Amino acid sequence: MAAVDLLVTGGRLVTPDGVRSGDVVVSGGRVVAVGETGGRRGTADGVRSGGVVVSDGKIVPADREARRVIDARGAYVLPGLIDSHVHFRTPGLTHKEDWPHGSRAAVAGGVTTVMDMPNTVPPTLSPEAVLAKAELVAGTSLVDYAFHVGADPDRPELLADIDPGVAVSAKVFMAGHHTAPTVVRDPGQLDKIFAAAAAGRVRLVLHAEDDAVYALLDRWRGAPVRHRDYERYRPRTGPISAVAQVVRLVERHGTAAHVLHLSTAEEADLVTAARAAGLPVTFELTGHHLSFTDVDTRRLGAKTRLAPAIRQRADQDRLWEAVRLGEVSSLGSDHAPHTTEEKCRPVPDAPPGLPGVQELATAVWTGMRERWPDESPDVAMTRLVRHLAEEPAALFGLRGKGRLEIGADGDLVVFEPDHRWLFSARDVRAKCGWSAYEGWTMAGRVRTTVRRGEIVWDADTGTFGSPTGHWVR
Repeated sequence: MAAVDLLVTGGRLVTPDGVRSGDVVVSGGRVVAVGETGGRRGTADGVRSGGVVVSDGKIVPADREARRVIDARGAYVLPGLIDSHVHFRTPGLTHKEDWPHGSRAAVAGGVTTVMDMPNTVPPTLSPEAVLAKAELVAGTSLVDYAFHVGADPDRPELLADIDPGVAVSAKVFMAGHHTAPTVVRDPGQLDKIFAAAAAGRVRLVLHAEDDAVYALLDRWRGAPVRHRDYERYRPRTGPISAVAQVVRLVERHGTAAHVLHLSTAEEADLVTAARAAGLPVTFELTGHHLSFTDVDTRRLGAKTRLAPAIRQRADQDRLWEAVRLGEVSSLGSDHAPHTTEEKCRPVPDAPPGLPGVQELATAVWTGMRERWPDESPDVAMTRLVRHLAEEPAALFGLRGKGRLEIGADGDLVVFEPDHRWLFSARDVRAKCGWSAYEGWTMAGRVRTTVRRGEIVWDADTGTFGSPTGHWVR
């Protein structure tokens, strides 16, 4: 009998087959058994360790202690969460964030796999640039990781031959901001990018705002002088116009497209209608668009200056409805830290973006419990796992990720659903040292995060594991 490495016992397991109480066994970095103690599920190869025996499809107690045991009674056990939208700022912008800090923030939020965006210095616009970034990241990350390559408007033909083992998608910026490396403003270039991506079977992920709309408004109004006016200067017409363009191009070319950080009710309606019509278009919602409204921006100012902008309560209500109905495909943080000094620049020069990978799961869980207090916690947690693990893994082809089942990577999260706590600046693990969520009372807590069988975050002791995350190819 071969010894196994980790036993997580007594939790509420969130599996593809439903939620039930039981145990999880991890050996060699993979899940080898999932089920009730002495119950019906497991492997059939007779694996045994101290504290647990896996034999004949059952998990039963043994006479010795396991190498590591996590008592998950009173908590949920989730598959490791996936944040498909982070900016860890390597290379060139590491004064704002870096992989050691960003990955600590991730595991403290229950995230075990991230997908990094290409707007760095220099930008990641080719397979060679992705490989160079991977070399810089190796040995510094607590989480496993993958990369989005940037779509170069001057070389759209590159997308027809992208190795999916190098990049999980190609990022298109349809509007400019402080860190956007290549903005596709020309409709002809955008059409070529969609055509090349369709030919190469590459999924496009899009920052969909219409730069021409904003340029027109800026020529008329000038720049905002107060953060509370920012939403009026970057209004809903920008993303609505851009998403309509995306839907037309998907219909024309058959390109798989994933629209990032939807902010308005109309965008959610457009993409949902397009998907219902059979088009391969999906969308992401961010924690901050679900958490804040333009009213909060009057209080928080630069902290919630974002691209796209924070919208009104009616928009937020529609986005939450998309979560409840399962219309959204992924939840992402758009973790994009800036220093306090940068955020305190004059209003026209303050960059959009905030840290969010640490806060994402707990903020969404808090929002669900506040909005739907009578909903079964099992139903709510299943929804969270679907959009923060299962669907991102399927969407971007991450084998072994996103599902709590035999054969999957041993990525687990022990989540305490009823642990109320105050999020403060001292809890922030991102390098920038601040969060828009400071002062929030969170409704749940990530107690333990496990990546491929190793404990990489223990909230009770405040300790991290080793930076041995690897590239998921």
